[in-house]
Amino acid sequence: MSTLKENRLWRIITSPSRMMLTVAGVVILVSVVRQFTGISDITSPGAAGATIRFTIPLLMAGLGGLWAERSGVINIGLEGMMILGTWFGAWFGYLYGPWVGIFAGAVGGALAGLLHAILTVRVGIDQAVSGLAINLLGAGTARFLSGVFFIGAGGDVNVSPQVKSISSFTVPGLSPFLTSLGQKHILVISDVAGVVAGFITSINWASLVMILALPLTSWILWKTRFGLRMRFCGENPSAAESLGVNVYRTRYIALAVSGALAGLGGAYISVVVTGNYLEGQTAGRGYIGLAAVIFGNWQPAGVLAGAALFGLTDALRVRQSTSVHALLLVVIVLAAVYSLTKLRKKDWKGFGINLGIAVFVLAYYMINKVVPDEFVTFFPNLTTILVLAFLSQKLRPPAMAGAPYRKGEES
Repeated sequence: MSTLKENRLWRIITSPSRMMLTVAGVVILVSVVRQFTGISDITSPGAAGATIRFTIPLLMAGLGGLWAERSGVINIGLEGMMILGTWFGAWFGYLYGPWVGIFAGAVGGALAGLLHAILTVRVGIDQAVSGLAINLLGAGTARFLSGVFFIGAGGDVNVSPQVKSISSFTVPGLSPFLTSLGQKHILVISDVAGVVAGFITSINWASLVMILALPLTSWILWKTRFGLRMRFCGENPSAAESLGVNVYRTRYIALAVSGALAGLGGAYISVVVTGNYLEGQTAGRGYIGLAAVIFGNWQPAGVLAGAALFGLTDALRVRQSTSVHALLLVVIVLAAVYSLTKLRKKDWKGFGINLGIAVFVLAYYMINKVVPDEFVTFFPNLTTILVLAFLSQKLRPPAMAGAPYRKGEES
């Protein structure tokens, strides 16, 4: 009964109407903080555009993790698949153009996904061990191939030749108007205008294509027969098999798509963001993408929310460190409000914890003027820990994700 109540509560919290009200409240709060601190970069078009560029690789990795775990397989190898995506994207993009590089990155990731499927689904190796092996193999393979191909083409073992850029687009008329409106510092209106202007100004075509993976994933998982079978395999593979579902084949397809999505995220980094392959440029984004899956409660919209949150912190860090410091005020207010909701429910433990967080962050805000970059880099990991600590009872992972399964055996 308790579990049913928690799941019902989670559906209420994540309902479209409730989420829209939450977003509106956060926008108003951020606008007030911007007015109070004078840090206008929080909602500037530049910050919004940078957030898109930092969010998309995390979103692709997160969607890759979602495909894998919904089929019942944990994909810790997302990082290695992204690394292969960066290498294949940069090399084939250099040889044949950026769009071919994007496609090649997806193929490279898909091959790693199929290897993960062979090791876990067919051979039966522990999924975590296989994922770690994929990460090591991806990094080693990329370095080996760099030494073989890049040196003779004007690069070296760490850097590829430059890749031609993909063109961008700007909505004429509307973009200049919203940018101008965003500079007038009108409460809420200027903030919304600035963010929307960032979404329609100098947007790379590859960004638009990859964002479409989100509604496509949602449609496949919840509106198609294959999506139903895949989710069934993640919940009860033995029952799925008894009803005629080929669990092995379904997981093979899911892991291939998982790797392809992670590879697309890697190719986006090397082709669109940096314009070449740089060793270590994924910087753990595969792991953060996996964290976004947990943060988003194994739902596509939740994965987007987690990826956008982590992408925003990265974008503000590289643009203006004082913006992250100003956003601490948002954390303080949200923690204080949440503590009051706990107080109304007479949840004294929750009230004390959230009030303590609000007081601690307020003290830190008053004492320090800048948030260290190291903390901002660690923020996605910290957020995941907090989500697991405070929302673990409301999270609903696939029942058999990570559990070994052999054909003909009971789960």
